[in-house]
Amino acid sequence: MIHNLTFRLLAAFAIVIIVIFGSVFFLTYRTTHTQISQVGDRLETLQDRRVQSELSRYYQLTGSWDGVQPIVVQWGNLYGRRIILTDNNNTVIADSTEKMVGTVYTEKAMGQQPMAMVSFALAEQPFDALVPAQSGTTGAPPSPMTIIGTLHITHGEMPDLNRTALQISYNSIGIYFLRGGIIALVIAIILTFFLSRRILSPVKALTKAARKFGNGDFSQRVDYKGKGEFGELASSFNSMADDIDAAQRLRRNMVADVAHELRTPLSNLKGYLEAISDGVVQPDEATIHSLQEETSSLSHLVEDLQELSLADAGELKMNFQPENISDLIDETVAALNPKATSKELTLTSELPDVIPTINIDSHRIKQVIYNLMENAIAHTPKGGKINVSAREQDNKVFVSIADTGEGIPPEDIKLIFERFYRVDKSRTRATGGSGLGLTIAKRLVEAHGGTITVQSTVGQGSTFTFSLPVNK
Repeated sequence: MIHNLTFRLLAAFAIVIIVIFGSVFFLTYRTTHTQISQVGDRLETLQDRRVQSELSRYYQLTGSWDGVQPIVVQWGNLYGRRIILTDNNNTVIADSTEKMVGTVYTEKAMGQQPMAMVSFALAEQPFDALVPAQSGTTGAPPSPMTIIGTLHITHGEMPDLNRTALQISYNSIGIYFLRGGIIALVIAIILTFFLSRRILSPVKALTKAARKFGNGDFSQRVDYKGKGEFGELASSFNSMADDIDAAQRLRRNMVADVAHELRTPLSNLKGYLEAISDGVVQPDEATIHSLQEETSSLSHLVEDLQELSLADAGELKMNFQPENISDLIDETVAALNPKATSKELTLTSELPDVIPTINIDSHRIKQVIYNLMENAIAHTPKGGKINVSAREQDNKVFVSIADTGEGIPPEDIKLIFERFYRVDKSRTRATGGSGLGLTIAKRLVEAHGGTITVQSTVGQGSTFTFSLPVNK
């Protein structure tokens, strides 16, 4: 339940609502508490003035402090405070608790007092301003007033101030907050219902598609056209699904192609051996030569597969040395010229007089050139032309093999470097090769830090170009 997105959204909304309403209520409570405290301070000041004024007036009327004790007790009970009156000798004349009457007033004699004691000097006649004195001492008002005693009154926090502030806050806005909170929670529940459905819709579609995809149904795609994070997620999933689906098709095709490529020479070998065993064919030089060709074809296919496997694993051993690419091109052209001539093809090369030295594995790069040229010879009809050229540009050496062959359809260009892929869907062996030459060429060029591309027009020919970085 707690992992459900709907529950999480509702919990998040509820927490936000509680935090906002709680914060506002707390700030209101603190403000109310402060205001009540300030009102209490002003009230205490007014009460102090009144007690001072009444006691001063009592002294004026009677001429002494005789009989003042009941009045002080009355004031103490009225205001709920302890009131102590001392004469000029600091002797307690009256005490609202009647505990210290007749004793000398000191802080030590007061003992532990829960409230702070504030002292005011009393004059012979009433005055408006209270004159504070240090606790335990007699304060002297300005002349010409005559000091007739000192008034000590407890000050402190008003009783039940916190509860009063809380009660006022609740009565004034708390009930509205409670109602607003309930309404907000109802709205949050409604919003959660609609938002969760909207948010979970693409997630559920993606989960459903991923589950089926994991069970082997690679045709699954997420039909979500929205933008934002979910749109990007759906697009990424569909792109991943396309890649995996293509990889699965290529894997199946590769297995079928390997079986096909192995089956042909193996069938020929088996046929020759059975014919020799039955005495139909004599094991003469021509028969042995045919067996050797089939064996060589098998061996070449296995070597190509092994080389591709090493290249994919990054374990292909390379021997880098500074080399002149022109020399490798000349050697390859010379090696393949008889094959081109036998097919009545014109094989030429255009090489610059000076070309930078590049750090390469000469055997591997020569293999790349050989594979590309052999592919051009295989797909160029009688009377065609093949040209090999090289140039330097942007600190790279570019080698191009152009032919006037049959060309490659646009839909096949992006797959031309895949293993066993052939534009010739009939899988005939008339063109020779195992369908791995271009794949090996691409892996070897990339192992040198270069790239390989192809440009082709159906009926006009193709140009394969690979680049290699120049030595620094």
